[in-house]
Amino acid sequence: MLVTRSTLRASAIAASMLCVAPAVSRVAAQAAPPTLVVLITVDQLRPDYLDKWSSQFIGGFARLLKQGAFFRNATHDHATTETAPGHATLWSGRHPSHTGVVLNEIGVPDPQSPLLLGRGGGASPYRFRGSALFDWIRTGDQFSRALSVARKDRGAILPLGRAKQSVYWYSGDGRFTTSRYYADTLPTWVQQFNARDFLKPYLGAEWNTLLPASQYPEKDSVAIESQGKDYVFPHTLTADARAAGSLFTEFPWMDEVTVDMALAGVNALDLGKGPTTDVLAVSLSTTDGIGHRFGPDSRELHDQVLRVDRMLGRLIDSLYKLRDSTRIVFALSSDHGVSPLPEVAFPGADPNRGRVNPQPLIDAARSALAARGVEGDALLLQAGIVSLDRRRLAAKGVNADSVVTALRGRLLELPGMLRVDRVSTLAAAAAKGDVIARRWLHSIPADFQAELTVTFKPGYYWYTTRYATHGSPHELDARIPILLMGPMVKPGRYTKPVYSVDIAPTLAEMLGIPPTEKVDGRVLTEALRRP
Repeated sequence: MLVTRSTLRASAIAASMLCVAPAVSRVAAQAAPPTLVVLITVDQLRPDYLDKWSSQFIGGFARLLKQGAFFRNATHDHATTETAPGHATLWSGRHPSHTGVVLNEIGVPDPQSPLLLGRGGGASPYRFRGSALFDWIRTGDQFSRALSVARKDRGAILPLGRAKQSVYWYSGDGRFTTSRYYADTLPTWVQQFNARDFLKPYLGAEWNTLLPASQYPEKDSVAIESQGKDYVFPHTLTADARAAGSLFTEFPWMDEVTVDMALAGVNALDLGKGPTTDVLAVSLSTTDGIGHRFGPDSRELHDQVLRVDRMLGRLIDSLYKLRDSTRIVFALSSDHGVSPLPEVAFPGADPNRGRVNPQPLIDAARSALAARGVEGDALLLQAGIVSLDRRRLAAKGVNADSVVTALRGRLLELPGMLRVDRVSTLAAAAAKGDVIARRWLHSIPADFQAELTVTFKPGYYWYTTRYATHGSPHELDARIPILLMGPMVKPGRYTKPVYSVDIAPTLAEMLGIPPTEKVDGRVLTEALRRP
């Protein structure tokens, strides 16, 4: 007898019938369960883009907006609005305070998990705590599988939590790679995809607007974009293959290749054929690259979002041709938003306007500690979080509370500073309805050595940042779209405030599976069909 995945699964199901089966949700009970759950993250996608340019959509966004549920007032309810915490939160239903993924800097870098090929250091999810949606799915069916593809390592790794599945990201040199956390060698289908030399057709190619220039209200010649270099269409990718490998990530074609890679994997792995529920996670990162380079108010960003619409349309159409469309569920969101360049947000000619520079105060405090025998890295400022190693200060007889109080006072005096909170006060402030305090509280694990949180006024950047960015607890950085589509979804536009942590429990409800641990979100029952 030939033993296949299906026959093994049938045996497992028969054996499981001897046990008490878990309760199945009313939503999942009304139809055959999905065989494919597609998790799409569009990096740095603000929800206002979907309203502003909806008349120009003809692809995936158009379909999702017409046939799906669109939550227009969704946010990440954490303060560190960066790529790593965003991806970890979206597909686990838990805030960074519970996933342990607080910042990009301490997200997936792992020297003990070197890459199989390509540029960059090692990467793994070893810092990720707890479970994600795929873990809940596989707990109910050991034969469920997942494929995650992205340009960024953190965009590929974190949607699946710690699961050792098929996880690949762009290597920076014209190939896709993974790390030794997941495999010792690349499978044949990935090697074949890389062997296509997908970068070659784009060498020396021009990126011009998808539509006639008259269809873009944004000015094209804005000298503050792209740090004053190459800020007018068309934009040409260098013909030098080595240099193009890195620059490719700021051209729309990077997303096209990512979609190609995802579809190649679906075919190679027979993902979504059933009878199990499989997961496909795709993170499209080019909107973030272009948004950083040109800013959210640029013609380039507008054009990129139109191109994402077409690419998503191709992804959805392809999956519908490959698999039973009535058994596919789509969820789309973003890891964070973005704020305008200070040069756009604040009038004047000062090149440093709208920027805050806390670093001299941190350096001075570290020098004072060093003078008393405490190494400088005992005090750190990372993305608005001031941490302090109290044990090292105590060992040298330094009063940590005095250091924190003095530093807080100096930070509050900086122009552009909104507030500097003691971490110990965040819970009480959040309980009284303080949104910023709540978002910081949701960002910091209980065992993190955090003492202060630093919040600039809305629109202000870090002094050294000269490109458009995000990372604050303010609305433009925290706002994201949530789009759901599938046979169990009730189409419509929903304006009630919801959160990124609501997506995973909602998908679990559709699948009829319980989360394996407590989550921070709720089921978005208003968007689900009931029998």
